[in-house]
Amino acid sequence: MENLGGKKRDNWGSRLGFIMAAAGSAVGLGNIWRFPYTTGQNGGSAFIIIYLAFVFIIGLSVMVAEFAVGRRTQLAAVGAFKKYSPRWTFVGVIGVVSAFFIMGFYPVVGGWALAYVFKTFTGLLSSPELIGDSFGAFITDPIQPLFWFVAFLAANVLIVIKGISGGIEKAGKVLMPTLFVLFILLAIRSVTLDGAAAGLEFLFKPDFSKVTGATFLAALGQAFFSLSLGMGCMITYGSYLNKKENLPQNALIVTALDTAVALLAGVAIFPALFAFGMEPAAGPGLVFVVVPSIFAQMGTLGYVFSAVFFVALVVAALTSSVSLLEVVVSYLIDQKNMERKPAVLITAAIMTVTGIFASLSLGVMSGFTMFGVGVFDFFDILTDKIFLAIGGMLLAVFVGWVVKKEDLQDELTNSGTVKFALFNVWYNIVKYIIPLAVAVIAVAGIISITQTSLMLFGIGVIVLLAVFSKKL
Repeated sequence: MENLGGKKRDNWGSRLGFIMAAAGSAVGLGNIWRFPYTTGQNGGSAFIIIYLAFVFIIGLSVMVAEFAVGRRTQLAAVGAFKKYSPRWTFVGVIGVVSAFFIMGFYPVVGGWALAYVFKTFTGLLSSPELIGDSFGAFITDPIQPLFWFVAFLAANVLIVIKGISGGIEKAGKVLMPTLFVLFILLAIRSVTLDGAAAGLEFLFKPDFSKVTGATFLAALGQAFFSLSLGMGCMITYGSYLNKKENLPQNALIVTALDTAVALLAGVAIFPALFAFGMEPAAGPGLVFVVVPSIFAQMGTLGYVFSAVFFVALVVAALTSSVSLLEVVVSYLIDQKNMERKPAVLITAAIMTVTGIFASLSLGVMSGFTMFGVGVFDFFDILTDKIFLAIGGMLLAVFVGWVVKKEDLQDELTNSGTVKFALFNVWYNIVKYIIPLAVAVIAVAGIISITQTSLMLFGIGVIVLLAVFSKKL
């Protein structure tokens, strides 16, 4: 396959490989430690109904658009935007910068998960009352987390350096089925515990009294960001697709797989949590403190299920981080004409430095702050609340108002050889509804930032990217 610049590029070897890789990109830590808790706090299945509507109307529509833009240009995020309009290059750059900054802290958390696979068998579960203190001591240690962070990042490098078909695709074919099997095993064990019904009720009993405007906002945000949209991943993966693939159909499958993992995670965690009388939590506290405490009460079998859970967590983190690394690497390959191996190694080397600072900011460097927060939180807030929100909004506007309707129709019907009966409905959703919906997410996310100086810094960076993007 060649891109529009005439440069030969790798592509997916099979449809299954692409779907597994794209689904892996979408499935990440947010599916496991954010979705179940958000569901329970926003009305259970009432939230799920709203979430599913947003996923399959807005999230799916944006994914289809990203696949179309990527395959049409056969270029990754920056090149795809530049090909259509040089003035919009900065939106692709925002995606690359977002992926780079996310990889400044994401592998740190992936390293924690990897460490906990081994900690399961070295005394973690022997003293349930000390699990919380153990986690705090671990992440603030100056040495241990760095070792596991480097190990996790090295796994990313080994996969991405082998290319699309030889690395990412092969890994996806193994990792995604493994993830499903592991969560199915955990879910079966969870729902068979005494008292598990309360957890299922927490997740799935509709409580419309809890549904407010904030519920719709939470559902929209979860739907958009859990699918890895707005950060260049799906444009990049789409750029490696051949012209015979049915883009709307593939996007539907990827979206369904991502949603299935999120629901499975909820079923695997919360019935067990309620069965042992523990309070729901979100984020690191859920997976590194509450969940191990649950397994500690299961006796000998708890060690097995703890290992299974953390292996699943590592897999989910790895499939997402691989796609983020590929976004940056593909930029260097497409725009800077670098070979894959040096592009991967240079990117990983810089990410190693940022990851070290992010990890140490939770311990010995906790006194060092950037705009009022530590390095770890700086990368997290800058991307999740600012770059992804604004980048996602601009992406929606770009696809709806800059890309020609005829180009989109030609790409989504494979030049008229496949049917896309809902094309006009999809196009109007992308052009009118999605930009407004994503704008709401963007504004709400930015307003929620209490560090005003950080917010202004992030917006300032985006303005500078818009001004100087033609040189990038």
